[in-house]
Amino acid sequence: MSKFSKLKALFINTSLKKKADESHTRLLLNASADIMKKNGVSVDYLHMAEYVVPPGVYPDMTDHGWERDEWPMLWEKVISADILIVGTPLWLGEESSLCRILIERLYAMSGQLNDKGQSIYYGKVGGCVITGNEDGIKHTAMSIGYALNHLGYTTPPQADCGWIGEAGPGPSYGDEKEGGERVGFDNDFTQRNTTIMTWNCMHLAKMLKDSGGIPNEGNNRKAWEEGARFGFENPEGN
Repeated sequence: MSKFSKLKALFINTSLKKKADESHTRLLLNASADIMKKNGVSVDYLHMAEYVVPPGVYPDMTDHGWERDEWPMLWEKVISADILIVGTPLWLGEESSLCRILIERLYAMSGQLNDKGQSIYYGKVGGCVITGNEDGIKHTAMSIGYALNHLGYTTPPQADCGWIGEAGPGPSYGDEKEGGERVGFDNDFTQRNTTIMTWNCMHLAKMLKDSGGIPNEGNNRKAWEEGARFGFENPEGN
């Protein structure tokens, strides 16, 4: 049995393509997912464009005027995963609109607490995969990485990877070239960073799972609320 066999990973693709098999971002997500699968991690996918997920910062947007919201159903997969990998294409150097919606909906659940009084995302690991044919990988990785970390996900070293082609119109990651080769598949920088990102996420997720997550000393929201309600003791003594 692999030492990573108790881990679950969820890969969420925020491509604007309606179908998952048309997405270039999915191809690079697959490269990471394949490494996890080979090492015993249970892997699941979500393709955001296949679901009705309205923008907003509430757990269920049908309570706020929307007729339909499938986020509550998708949330069950999100919360059960030890590792969350967010995939996005680049448009004008930024993540996709669906990626921003995903972050909003993750934020909507951040008021929930685990059994130690911490954010529901504590003890979970986050990373991101980015594709496109223009600049923006590091900028977008900063945006996604900060959002995940702020919500409670732990981000390992070098928690991002990506591929970009030449600036302007051109082939996308995985497009077939003359001779049958695929664009970007031979890019050493992308292969290296995808491998490192994947292994770092697995290592850190296992460390957190084996240790029971992050200790709740000083970060227990329930204890904070009780302290504030009954008179929080100022460490400055004032």
